[in-house]
This record gives sequence, structure tokens and C-alpha cells, in this order.
Amino acid sequence: MDWKKDAPILVAGAGISGTNALRLILREGYTPILYDGNPKVDLEKVYAKAGSRDFEVVLGDLPEDVIRRVQFCAMSPGISLDKPFVQQLIGAGVPLVSEISLAYHFSQGKVAVVTGTNGKTTTTTLIGHIMEAVNPKTRTVGNIGRPYSEYVRETTEDSLTVIEMSSFQIETTEDLVPDLLVITNIRADHLDRHGSMENYVALKKKLSMNQRPDQVCIINGEDPWLRDLPELTKARVLRFSSQRELEEGCFLKEGEIILRLDGQEFDICHKDQIQLLGMHNTENIMTGILAAYALGAPVEVIRRQVLSFTAVPHRMEYVCTKKGVQYYNDSKATNPDSVIKAMEVVTPPVVLIAGGFDRGADYREMVESFRGKVRSAVLLGKTARNIGAAIDSFCPLPWTLAESMEEAVRLAASQAKEGDTVLLSPACASWDMYPNFEVRGDEFKQLAKEL
Repeated sequence: MDWKKDAPILVAGAGISGTNALRLILREGYTPILYDGNPKVDLEKVYAKAGSRDFEVVLGDLPEDVIRRVQFCAMSPGISLDKPFVQQLIGAGVPLVSEISLAYHFSQGKVAVVTGTNGKTTTTTLIGHIMEAVNPKTRTVGNIGRPYSEYVRETTEDSLTVIEMSSFQIETTEDLVPDLLVITNIRADHLDRHGSMENYVALKKKLSMNQRPDQVCIINGEDPWLRDLPELTKARVLRFSSQRELEEGCFLKEGEIILRLDGQEFDICHKDQIQLLGMHNTENIMTGILAAYALGAPVEVIRRQVLSFTAVPHRMEYVCTKKGVQYYNDSKATNPDSVIKAMEVVTPPVVLIAGGFDRGADYREMVESFRGKVRSAVLLGKTARNIGAAIDSFCPLPWTLAESMEEAVRLAASQAKEGDTVLLSPACASWDMYPNFEVRGDEFKQLAKEL
């Protein structure tokens, strides 16, 4: 796409991604127009975040004359493509560009992308943790919480940028060519936005279609949705597996994490030596090992960094112990599969706090994983009654409704007995009650500590 400095760029969304995109566009000498459908946006806060007032702002409805003037629209990931103004843009032939694409246009150095349904943040953080010991110019950005556009001006030819990307971000990303791509796994998620599992899977594979033969794509060797990927991409495909020995890749053998690549074999460590709980985290570790090795990290550095790596916030994060009851924050569990993973590692009996934004998920398999683990459940948010109905149908146990996190924590504490675990593992996004899962998890932690 030909970027012109004499035509405005529309920036959709006045949140974190939008304001960072706005700043980048201004710094690079382009002309932005900020648009937000909320007519009550606090413009003084927007100007303060942008560090400038030298741009046009449009709130509420998007006028046709603005659509005719702009060369493309930089999209915030939280904006659905079904929004009327987005359909207006598409109908007028205005290209949609993600905040990631916008930053990539100005980026230097190598780029590694991590996507998939679960394990993205842990894997991205681990790759960054390993590679920072090799290259101090390594940064982790994207869906992990730091906008790419905020960091991109710091990049140089020898930088490594590790980007966590959600399906929302990939939707409007066309031209990004990752030197290394990781697809951790694919499970049903975000189908309310993407319409079908096939559409969702296609988005997760999308960036692999851009890759060249000298680039690397790492996949879960046991994921049925990824089996055809080697035929679809030109990149070198590497696999990891926790279930079988591989001719090439990273795998478990009698509990040892083995890296076998390019005619060499390395014993990295035993799975019990890592500081993360659960087989899913062992798989995240194997993914990070493969990625770091492909990016040039020496094996001795990989081993040292893996052994020193600890859990990321909001993912099975220990909070406190009160009256003999342990409290764990798993707010990042935003889909049922993540809760199933939590059930594999949590110490029962469990009093579970769950529920949130309704994305049309199926909770049957999740509640079946409660058997022998969950004593009772406290449910809140839009999905509370749906999860409760699934519990009644597939794993009968006591459950109660809560109107707020404060009430949920109080109820859970009253139901838990000494030796129990109170676990916040919502199975849902936070958007019905919170701006993001971090705020939700932080509130849970504060309330637990104040008990």
C-alpha cells in the first residue's frame, strides 16, 4: 500500500492502541484524524495522551466526507468489523490496517510473532526472557499489554521484536512477514466475533502464508487444526510435542525436555525443574525453547533462562493464604479450555469463581473437568446462569450468583474450608464488568488480601 503524507489517516478508537497509533502517525509526519463512536470521550485526556492537539477529532457518527478524504484506517483491535462505521469504510473501499501493521511499517530488525488460543502470553514472555539474555535490544509488545507503536521508534537493524497477536489484531494485518511465527494451539474461541471455527482457524494460520523459505513457523505437533499447515506455508515448519518423540523438534522423553534439530540433540532439563505448573506450561516452555534456538540463542543460555522463568501475572498466580485457604488468580483464563488447564494443576477441593462476558462458548467439557475437584462455584457476569445450567446438567454441585467481585470473593471465602483453594478462573472475557482481564485480576487480588 502506498502511504501518502498529503492524505489523512483515520485512527479508529481513542483507547490505548488508538492513542499510541495517533502519536506514531504524528511523529512520522503524517496527518491523523481520530475517530471514536462515543460522543462523550474526554478530549482533554486524549490530547494529553497524544501529546498534541494538532489533529482533527470526530466523535459519534462518521461523516461521509471524512471517509472520502482518508487514505486508510488504523484500527484498534477491540473494534469489531461488524460495526456500522467499519462497514461504511469497507463499502467505500478504505483499507483497514491494524495498529500492529501500522507500527510494522516503521519497524526495523527481526520480528517474531506468537499467536494461538492459549499460552500466548506465557510463550511470548519466555521468548523475551531468553532472548534478552542474548540481545539486549529484545522487546515484547502487542497483545501482551504494550502497544507496538509505542516502542517501534526504538527499533534498530539489530533489534528483535516479539509480538503477541490475537485473532482480533490479525484480522486487519495483511503485510506483516514474521521472521519467526509461533502458533501455540487452536481451540474454539471468539466465535461470536469470527462467525465460525473455520474463520477463526484461518486467521490463526494467516501470517504463515506471508512467510518465506528462510523463515520459521513453530506449531503444536498434536493439534489437528494445524496438520495441514506445512503444505500451506513456504516457511520451515518445526513442531513441539508433549505426547511423543519427534524426529526433529522439541519433545518430552521420560520427563526430559529434549531439543533435536539440525542433526544435534540437547537435553534441556526435566519438566519437574521448571517453575510453572501443568503440562500446558511444559508445552509453552518447549515452544519457547524451539523459538529461541531458531532465533540464535545458545543452548546453555536457553537452559539457564528456562530454569529461572516464573509465571506471568494473572495466570495461576498465587495471591495469599487466609485461614488456611489458598487464593489463586487465573483471570487470564478467558475461555473454557483455559479453565480445564487450571483444573489439571490446582490443588482441590476448589471453590471456583467464574463467569463474565458472553461469547457463546460451550461449557460442557469445562464443567465435566470439575468432577472430583470443585466443591462449589460462585458465578458472576453475563454468563453466570449459562455456566450454572451447564453445572446442573453435566456435573451437579452447589453454585451461587454474585453481583460483583466483592460479593463473589466474600461468598467464596464463606464456602471454603481450611485446606481448600479459592480460584478465580472465569472462562470468559471481562468486558461486561471490566476493561480487561488485568483489572479484573487485580481487583480479585486486592479483595483476597483484604479478607
